[in-house]
Amino acid sequence: MLRKLQIANGKLVECADNDAVIFVYIAPDENERKYLVDQLKIDEHTLSSSLDPDEPSRLEFEPEHVAMIFKRPKYYAPQDEFLFKVLSAGVFLFSDRLVIVIAEDIPLFDGKIFNKVTSILDISLKLIYRAILHFVEHLKAINNISNELEQQVNVAMENRYLLNMFTLEKSLVYYLNAIHLNAVLVSRLKTYAAKIGFTPENLEFLDDISIENNQCLAQTEIFSQVLSSMMDARASIISNNLNIRIKALTILTIVIMLPTLIVSVFSMNVRIPLEEHPHAFWIIFFMAIASSTTVGMLWWRKKW
Repeated sequence: MLRKLQIANGKLVECADNDAVIFVYIAPDENERKYLVDQLKIDEHTLSSSLDPDEPSRLEFEPEHVAMIFKRPKYYAPQDEFLFKVLSAGVFLFSDRLVIVIAEDIPLFDGKIFNKVTSILDISLKLIYRAILHFVEHLKAINNISNELEQQVNVAMENRYLLNMFTLEKSLVYYLNAIHLNAVLVSRLKTYAAKIGFTPENLEFLDDISIENNQCLAQTEIFSQVLSSMMDARASIISNNLNIRIKALTILTIVIMLPTLIVSVFSMNVRIPLEEHPHAFWIIFFMAIASSTTVGMLWWRKKW
């Protein structure tokens, strides 16, 4: 799938082929990949890296273009079951066009930062900046989900919520690695800024990207460390909750068994006291009630 856009009045708009300067290839088919490799001279390995979520971020220089691979979060779906995934995206910067290759159809140009764009260099940097902001948004969501799961763990007896928290911890490890790789890419962009042709405004924006990415990296490290350090404690909470329930059920079993024992003794087919007493039934009945009440009072006073 191919989208073609141009810059009009500082915004990106869909356009015809002749006016397009931005080409977005979404999961390119065989013909599109052949065109990118044969006609635009994009390295086949670099093109494949744009579609591989496991490829690291990097910057490469080719004779006719500059290639950037950066990481961005995948849009979360309910079927992901608390696993936040990472995607790769490829940006190929030519003198007269910008080619973007991604594996999934996701909103690339959402957010107010794309309300005012000036050049393809500006757009390429804002794509990285938007990916960083997307990571920050997901970190907030992960923190909120973690807090809700923590409340469930405090009263839960099964492992379901704990497994969900393990999945969140796994997501943070992926995010930590992806954001660190983006930091390496931003550092290389600053190093080769003159070779790429960044303007002073681009360099200033690149500094902002670096600061934002470092803050995102620090926040991810904190969330990951907190979640990891608390996992053992939360597992102990579930085990303790189970022990409390077992103790309560054991005491409840004793409360039920005492009246049964008393009634059973007086129901045996032998001579027993009170068998001639006119109120034998009510005496035995109140003895059974008293035994349960006594255990219940002990339970309450001892705070078992």
